[in-house]
Amino acid sequence: MARYSEVQAALRDNQTYVSGRGVGLADFSRETPFRPPSLLLETDPPLHDRTRGLMNRIVTLGALRAVAPRWQAIADAMVEQLLDRGRFDAVSELGTAFPLAVFPDLIGLQDEGREQLIPYAAGVFNAFGPRNALFERSQIAAREASVWVAAACKRENLKPDGWGMQVYAAADRGDCSEEEAERLVRSFLSAGVDTTVNGIGNLLHAFALHPDQWQRLHAQPNLPPRAFEEGLRWIRLAVQTFFRTTSRSVETPEGTIPEGSKVALFLAAANRDPRRWENPERFDIGRRASGHVGFGFGIHQCLGQMVARQEVECLLRAMLPRVSAIRLTGTPERGLNNTLHSLATLPVEFEAVKAEVRQ
Repeated sequence: MARYSEVQAALRDNQTYVSGRGVGLADFSRETPFRPPSLLLETDPPLHDRTRGLMNRIVTLGALRAVAPRWQAIADAMVEQLLDRGRFDAVSELGTAFPLAVFPDLIGLQDEGREQLIPYAAGVFNAFGPRNALFERSQIAAREASVWVAAACKRENLKPDGWGMQVYAAADRGDCSEEEAERLVRSFLSAGVDTTVNGIGNLLHAFALHPDQWQRLHAQPNLPPRAFEEGLRWIRLAVQTFFRTTSRSVETPEGTIPEGSKVALFLAAANRDPRRWENPERFDIGRRASGHVGFGFGIHQCLGQMVARQEVECLLRAMLPRVSAIRLTGTPERGLNNTLHSLATLPVEFEAVKAEVRQ
C-alpha cells in the first residue's frame, strides 16, 4: 500500500492490520524473531495499551521542556564550532554528534560506549527488511553494539535521574515486570538516535538544495516547527516502510488480501501522494504538512516524536542567527538500509551571518 488514504487507514485499523506478528517482513507467528519483540512497536492491545500508557507517563512535554535550555546551549556551541571549521561532514559532525550529545543523558545511559547506539540501530532497522546481504553485514557490525546495549538497559547500569530509571520505578510500582522494564528501555535505544541522525542530515541536504527555503526561514523565524513537519513529509526523514499482518481477509479495490498476509506500508510514498498533497514534489516549509505519516499514525505513532522535534528545533534555532547559507561542497553519499532513508556523508559549508547583522 502506497497511497496516503490506504496507508493511513491501515495504520488506523490496528485490529485488522496487526503489529504483534512483526512490523518487518518476518512473521513472528511463523518464525522466531531475531530478538525479543518490542513491547511498543511489535505488540497489539491489550499489552500495547499497558506498555504505551506507562511510557506516555514518562515521555512528556514537561520533561523535555526541562532539558531544552541545556540542549539549546549544546546546539549553539556546536554550530559555532562548525562555523569556525568552515567545511565539514554534516552527517557525522552535526547529525550524529548532536543527538549523541543530548539523548543518552535523557535516558540516563552510562558515559562510555554511547557511539554504539549508531550501529545497533542500523542493525535493528535492517532487520525489518529481507534477510539479505545488507542485513547479514549489519548484524555482524552490530555484535559489539548489541552487547553494549544489552548491558546499558539493565537497572544497575543506568544513572538515577534519566527516563530509563523511571521505567524501572514503574516496575517497582507493579506497572510492569523487571524483564519488561529492560525491554522498554531498549525501545528508547532502538529508535531514539538513528532516525534523528538521518532526519537532521536529510533536512540539511534539503536546505542546501533549496537555498530559497533557508532564506525564507530567515525571514520568518517562527517557521522551524513547520519546516520540520514539511521535512518529515518531503524529505523522507527516517522510516520508509513498515509492515503489518492481516488478522482477517480484507477486500480492496485491487482484490482480496488473505488472512495472515504481510502488507508493506510505504510511508514515504504516502507523504508524496498527489491525491493528498498539492505539488507534493515541492519542498515548501510554509506548507501545512500536518497529517503526514512520517511518524506513523494511530496507536503505534512514534513515541519519541517530541524528542526528535525538540532536537531539530534546537539545531535550527542555533543555526538561524548564525548561518546565512548552507552549501554543498561535494557529492553526498547515500547510506544503505533496508528500512531507513539515510545519508552516509553530507559535505557542506556554513556561510556565517555577517557580524553586524548578528548583533
